[in-house]
Amino acid sequence: MPSQTDLPAPPTDSPDSGRATPLDRVLSLIERAGNALPNPVVLFSVLFLLLAVASTALDLGGVSVRVPGGDETKHITGLLTGEGVSWLVENLVVNFATFPPIGAVLVLIMVVGLCEKTGLLETLMRATLARVPRVVLPYAVALIASQAHMMSDVAAIVLPPLAALVFKSAGRHPVAGLIGGFACVTAGYAAGFTIGSLDALYVGITQQAASVLPAADGLHIHLLINYFFTAASSLVLATVGGFLISRVLEPRLGVYQGGGEESDLALTPVQRRSLLRTALVVLVYLAGVLALWLPEGAPLRGEGGAFVPSPLLSGIVPVLFGAFLLAGLTYGFGVKQLTSAEDVTNAVTESVRTMSGYLVMMFVAAQVIALFTWSNVGVLLAVKGAALFDSLGVTGFWAILVFVLLVSCLNLFILSGSALWSLVGPVFVPAFMLMGMSPALTQAAFRIGDSATGVITPMNPYVFLILAMLRQYEPDARLGTLISRLAIFVVPFMVVWLAILGVFYGFDLPLGPGAHIGLK
Repeated sequence: MPSQTDLPAPPTDSPDSGRATPLDRVLSLIERAGNALPNPVVLFSVLFLLLAVASTALDLGGVSVRVPGGDETKHITGLLTGEGVSWLVENLVVNFATFPPIGAVLVLIMVVGLCEKTGLLETLMRATLARVPRVVLPYAVALIASQAHMMSDVAAIVLPPLAALVFKSAGRHPVAGLIGGFACVTAGYAAGFTIGSLDALYVGITQQAASVLPAADGLHIHLLINYFFTAASSLVLATVGGFLISRVLEPRLGVYQGGGEESDLALTPVQRRSLLRTALVVLVYLAGVLALWLPEGAPLRGEGGAFVPSPLLSGIVPVLFGAFLLAGLTYGFGVKQLTSAEDVTNAVTESVRTMSGYLVMMFVAAQVIALFTWSNVGVLLAVKGAALFDSLGVTGFWAILVFVLLVSCLNLFILSGSALWSLVGPVFVPAFMLMGMSPALTQAAFRIGDSATGVITPMNPYVFLILAMLRQYEPDARLGTLISRLAIFVVPFMVVWLAILGVFYGFDLPLGPGAHIGLK
């Protein structure tokens, strides 16, 4: 799960007191191993230097690689050569400026941040949860949490305490709402039928990683290549999450005896009117977009009148930008959070300012991925990796399963989805392409591994934030107690999510518009 928010670092001393349990020792080991990892910027810098040395050694050794199914032989080119130094000097800025994820992520984060700062996103959650029947409440929380990646890190901060208040007002245990909401936000983070900056981040790196092979020329890689998969997953995971909250987590908490002040979750008349006005504006906008895409001869149709590929799918980021911008402006001015153009500018600027750490990391990551591509080391690793999987008999969905498990383990230590996908994408996307599997399938598998285990790692700073919130209801709560409650979501989410991917794989269903399981 990507994390760009500056929160206090996890405490170096365990919150637990007394004798350590086996769970405590395992968590302590994970925490120490994670803390031993360098900052992602340093990690990518070290990887760049290693690639520079390795590519040069392979170049001097005359190593080359032939891509299966093609006649071209690619020679490894070293960075620490005259040709390599010349390439780096000419392309250092270009590598960063043309790195696919950056533009799309920044464009979306501006308007999503505008919606968040005007209070629209929180109001939407309050409006959805406040009137939900008591029996359905856990499932509603899980469903909303499964769409929460649209809000980025804000979801982990806003949704869990809000879910706790809703549970409390409905006469249910607030801790079930708090922990269940956080678990579903994190373990199902990359699911959802909503689209946000996370999707842009993933697909940009996927596009770059796939480009090292000639087979990428015929592929249409766009923002929605996993949309059918993530939309279906969010509905199923919401059912699983709601069941775990109501039937597994809440019964183990007992009857809530706490008091405290009740919070009014109802919307004010101004909020209700502004929310309704916003919904109408967005619906009119989307109707206009569809009118430019659906009719025969419409300008947003593709060549020959095709729906897929088409300018609409290729330009989905600007379309989403318009929807979020209209929503943020309509609601913001309606509730008086925005009163002038300067307020709008400040809100958008503040949203982009929070991405400064991401930009620094992406600058270094862009150089690493560009070097992977230019030196042909990425092709070499992909070919050798595909051959290794084949020699071990790990092909097809078994290869996907091994990949998900690998990513899940790495996610315990490298929580940033952008950093992790930048590390594994350039190797596994082309490797699986050589095994006949599409980049869309590899990206879908990565979503599972990048989400499921993030809820139980001490490297997730939000775990400690939730622990602090939990202590408002249970003053003696400890980290081990929290992790044990969160852990019940990990295996069910991973198994169910893999089963959903297995259904798509087994029936050769498209993962998104024009995004097939295999290379077609």
